[in-house]
Amino acid sequence: MSENARILHHPILGDVTKQKEITIYFDGKPVKAKEGEPIAAALMSAGYRAFRTTAKRHEPRGVFCAIGRCTDCMMIVDGRPNTRTCITPVRDGMRVETQHGLA
Repeated sequence: MSENARILHHPILGDVTKQKEITIYFDGKPVKAKEGEPIAAALMSAGYRAFRTTAKRHEPRGVFCAIGRCTDCMMIVDGRPNTRTCITPVRDGMRVETQHGLA
């Protein structure tokens, strides 16, 4: 997915084009992100939708509530499982991994 998926000019959040571009790593692959945006936003802008799989049926899950209340966006971030990526900001060089089950 191209950079077109990212909202560049938001009436409340401001102009994203002025934010510094950084790189995070999702399952070992580099992903461009905007400094300070949530991990989930960076991954979705890069075309990723599945962030974890369920414990019993191994079904994919992604962003659902986007406010940190549910657990659908949980991933392993810098070695820490169960991180809610919809409310966790990116940092340059951050390592994000798909979480399988309860980790």
